[in-house]
Amino acid sequence: MYDFANSGYTTVILTTVFSAYFVGVVGGGAHWATLAWTSALSVSYLAIMLTMPSLGARADARGAKRKLLFGSTVGCILATLTLTQAGPGDVWLALIGIAVSNYFYCIGESAVASFLPELARPHALGRVSGWGWSFGYCGGMLSLGLSLVVVSLAQARGESAAQFVPWVVALTCGVFALSALPSFLWLRERAQPRARAEASPDMLGQLLRAWRDTGRHHPQFRRLLMCVACYQAGIAVVITLASVYAEQAMGFKMAQIMMLVFLVNIAAAAGAFLFGYLQDRIGHKRALAMTLCGWIAMVLIAYAAVTVNVFWVAATLAGLCMGTSQSAGRAMVGALAPEKRLAEFFALWTFSVQLAAVVGPLTYGLVTWLTHGNHRLAILVTGLFFVGGLALLHRVDLARGMEERRAAADGAGATAGPAPGSTV
Repeated sequence: MYDFANSGYTTVILTTVFSAYFVGVVGGGAHWATLAWTSALSVSYLAIMLTMPSLGARADARGAKRKLLFGSTVGCILATLTLTQAGPGDVWLALIGIAVSNYFYCIGESAVASFLPELARPHALGRVSGWGWSFGYCGGMLSLGLSLVVVSLAQARGESAAQFVPWVVALTCGVFALSALPSFLWLRERAQPRARAEASPDMLGQLLRAWRDTGRHHPQFRRLLMCVACYQAGIAVVITLASVYAEQAMGFKMAQIMMLVFLVNIAAAAGAFLFGYLQDRIGHKRALAMTLCGWIAMVLIAYAAVTVNVFWVAATLAGLCMGTSQSAGRAMVGALAPEKRLAEFFALWTFSVQLAAVVGPLTYGLVTWLTHGNHRLAILVTGLFFVGGLALLHRVDLARGMEERRAAADGAGATAGPAPGSTV
């Protein structure tokens, strides 16, 4: 249900309506508008990279993953509501609002992912992760569908985007809040507070210690993080700039963009749900490799597309790959994360994803800026991230990584000693 709830934010705010609204209306279609949008998101991702490992370690120490999830949800919804006040020329208001709301969204995405190994058996991580992503895309389609009704009625009355987009933003926040309620009513906190000292307030130091620990005790997990950082950079471009590309390179209007994202979400939901079963059957690594090959094909088709029909084919393929690659990556992290450090290790996964979210869209924005708006070249450059991810995935030994996880758990148990007050 939480995947269902928060997907409306990415679908409507980041991917479809508000991103195109910012570039075309708030930024007035200026050549710097796409770079400004990607820069604001990059600031929020940098903030997540610096703070999430410390937040995750503290949540593990206190047994407070659920509290972290709740706080981030409230923060995301309140910050998103400020976007209703952003009209033509309100650039800084929109940039601050999107940076803060995205920061809280990313915390929630990491926190909810850390529950996965507690809710799924090891042999079913792929399908359970796939169910979540699939249901999430359904939630995104619900928010987008309701938004399409609002946009269609408003345009029929002759209203401008500055008049109807605030209502779309408020509607998205309402769906997010209502759909998240079951998670807070019924999701239990299974982690127990630990007696050892909590995470250091030194955020950079905490991050460096966690990174060194993965290199010392979990090298396969570290290799997976580098792979994730590479291919997620390409996915981040598709999520945050799909509507901008459709508008600038293909000449799509708002209604066409919304229908395009509908198609992508339908394909992503089907891909995540069905591919999760295949993933458990053929293995996480092989499944992820297949989806990265699909992403490379999608980029080449989108680059070559000069007609709308060919672009729709690329969009369908992007949807299928998006659902499967995100589900497979989350399941692989769940397979390698130590049981007592789930929030911390999923925070490291979040670090890699957010690093990608900085590099990918910022690279796209820089290419369009340097080439005076050449979005086709920018999407072709994006394909290099998927090629790099495929090369890095080849170096990940998942079986050895699971052995490293078990060895770390055995070592922790051997050195733990008796509990205070116990009898030996």
